[in-house]
Amino acid sequence: MLLTKKSDQELIQEYLHGNEDGIKGLLERYKSKIYTSIYLKIKDEFLAEDIFQETFIKVIHTLKEGRYNEEGKFLPWVMRIAHNMIIDHFRKEKRAPQMVAAEGFDIFEVLDVADENVETTLIKEQRDVDLRKLIQKLPDDQKEVLIMRHFCDMSFKEIADITEVSINTALGRMRYALSNLRKMLAGNHLVLQTG
Repeated sequence: MLLTKKSDQELIQEYLHGNEDGIKGLLERYKSKIYTSIYLKIKDEFLAEDIFQETFIKVIHTLKEGRYNEEGKFLPWVMRIAHNMIIDHFRKEKRAPQMVAAEGFDIFEVLDVADENVETTLIKEQRDVDLRKLIQKLPDDQKEVLIMRHFCDMSFKEIADITEVSINTALGRMRYALSNLRKMLAGNHLVLQTG
């Protein structure tokens, strides 16, 4: 059976029985969501990579020690570990996270897009930059829920579990985040078009 067709639990079992492809399969399956979640919270590429690696080192140690018992909930479990790693990092640094939006765009991304013209691509890039700036202005609790929901495709139950609040609180934070974003968009005369 191909690794992509196996469940998280099957890949974990393969890894625990000595097949390194099990952990590689899990890493490939979730690296984008986990890294994106970390990066969007701290806005530092190198620090995000470090925390991502530390997160997976902790995942591997926990699996090898037989302490993983979140059957069927691998991604929320790893996201909670990543969340705690970020908090631990900033506690050690004794400072608040610097949430600074990335500016500009990568010209090579523009050149790689064959189906879109340069103008459309530049408009999308600017829209994304503008949206990231506005998201960074949200209160941390609202920003966190928005990032987990829209960038990491997590359910409100998973978000509530990771942030240790009720589902209603997570839903409320999302409502406030979207309401605040709408107000900021109107205030900045920005329109987010899909293309």
